[in-house]
Amino acid sequence: MNRENKHYRIAILDMYNGFENEGMRCIKKIINAFSENEGVNISYEVFDVRLRLEIPSMEFDAYISTGGPGNPAPAGEPWERKYFKFLDGIFQYNGNRHNKHKKHLFLICHSFQMACIHWQLAKVSKRRKTSFGTFPVHKTSFGRKDTLLSDLQDPFWIVDSRDFQVTQPNQLALDLNKSKILCLEKIRPHVQLERAVMAIRFSNEIVGTQFHPEADAEGMLRYFLREEKKAAIVANHGEQKYNDMIEHLNDPDKILLTESVMIPTFLRNALLKNRSTDTVIA
Repeated sequence: MNRENKHYRIAILDMYNGFENEGMRCIKKIINAFSENEGVNISYEVFDVRLRLEIPSMEFDAYISTGGPGNPAPAGEPWERKYFKFLDGIFQYNGNRHNKHKKHLFLICHSFQMACIHWQLAKVSKRRKTSFGTFPVHKTSFGRKDTLLSDLQDPFWIVDSRDFQVTQPNQLALDLNKSKILCLEKIRPHVQLERAVMAIRFSNEIVGTQFHPEADAEGMLRYFLREEKKAAIVANHGEQKYNDMIEHLNDPDKILLTESVMIPTFLRNALLKNRSTDTVIA
């Protein structure tokens, strides 16, 4: 089967719980641009995990699980049980040597935090104050060798928007799962607090970030230039934070670069690795 005739299917797990967001638009835009740029026939389907308890089957080639609002700690909700079963199902499917066509999963922010809790890889706690804005993150020795980050500088720039953080990694659990920490929060010599874990390679096929690699610099710039949004950011975070964000969103070597690299690289790796299999839907 020729590359052009293959039909790749992507499932987007919507974790926004009905809240207004920019993330879904950004993810769809990246998928559509990737399809056009790579000349690959791609379709996607959205599953409303928290409101409608929708979970995708194992029939998709790749999965992207979004960020979302609220506390990532389990509260016994029915959707949480279904979501954790899905996470374990991906691991089990990929661990079956008879399944040649592996399932690739990208976990963003809230989804990333839930996975860290479920697999007991690190502590997840509420921050003293919201992390909001554009920041540099630093690669670990594993991150410098990981293909997901190979086209990014060290440090590279990200969009952050979270009230919770992943810290105190459980090295024993990481080693047992063969998981690797890829990057850490910006270096702050004057702050006596542990740096948060910003990305983990959970397995060959599963990766996640605490930040928002889908963030669309151009779209965010339009969004934050609106007077009401500017006023809200300045009121909550200060004018200097607002001005820094605008500058970083305009810089082609910062957020624009991260947006153009991370999720497209994930999709490229996922689809290339499974290209030779016969299980892709035509």
